[in-house]
Amino acid sequence: MRFAGKIAVVTGAASGIGKATVLKLASEGAHVFAADIDEAGGRALAEQSNGKIDFIRCDVTKPSDIEALMNEAAAKAGGIDIVFNNAAAGGDRAPIDEITPEGWDRTMDLVLKSVAMGIRYASPHMKGRKGASIINTASVAALGAGYSPTAYAVAKVGVLHLSKVAATDLARYGIRVNAICPGFINTNIFTASLEVPDAMKDQANAVIAGMSAQAQPVARGGQPDDIANAVAFLASDESSFMTGTHLLVDGGLTIGQRHAWDPESPGMFDALVAMEEAAKAGAAA
Repeated sequence: MRFAGKIAVVTGAASGIGKATVLKLASEGAHVFAADIDEAGGRALAEQSNGKIDFIRCDVTKPSDIEALMNEAAAKAGGIDIVFNNAAAGGDRAPIDEITPEGWDRTMDLVLKSVAMGIRYASPHMKGRKGASIINTASVAALGAGYSPTAYAVAKVGVLHLSKVAATDLARYGIRVNAICPGFINTNIFTASLEVPDAMKDQANAVIAGMSAQAQPVARGGQPDDIANAVAFLASDESSFMTGTHLLVDGGLTIGQRHAWDPESPGMFDALVAMEEAAKAGAAA
């Protein structure tokens, strides 16, 4: 029981990566405060936990909600040992030449500012607690172009760098700060912001699940538990010599272009090689 007696706070806890992480931490002994705007999902999670999980409604785009979340968790439990700043969505999908200032700001508030305020309001309750650990959800989108809409990618780069600089700010208090960069994980993040009926969202999620098995060298779709396991590692004493860094959990998605790992995909220079071979054949004739 790696987390026996530990107090954890997880945002975006009612589904996907957040839910899997709540269940993982609770199964290993932590008392978890699960935060989300999805009250039905969050309460259902808590009701099935035999008292190991408390639900607190929190809209992470509102700093006052984040402050209240951390204060309530600390007041009820006597402090906080683990924080997983996970809540986010895809944000504004417009390219940089079309996005509005409002769309940009909404995405930054949801994806980046929420993490900064999560660290801000949790850290006073974590100072001096042995093994205190903050984990932030970044993304493969922070490591290169083409994985997500522009605003989301830029916000996730911010999360990655925030994790580094926060680690330096909080080292004096014994608080470690790290990030996780998930790859193509089968959650509803891709369809959550679509303005379509739920039945169509279910269909879209099924299509995405089928695509995800072919998206990277590891020939299966990424699952929320894959990220929950990484969070648990970074929250545990097993990673006690790690801070200000990140774990890439992507099934190899960022290895390179598809031809680098898929023998059925044409390589970048296949056409040139074919031309060379044709020329040699012509010369020999």
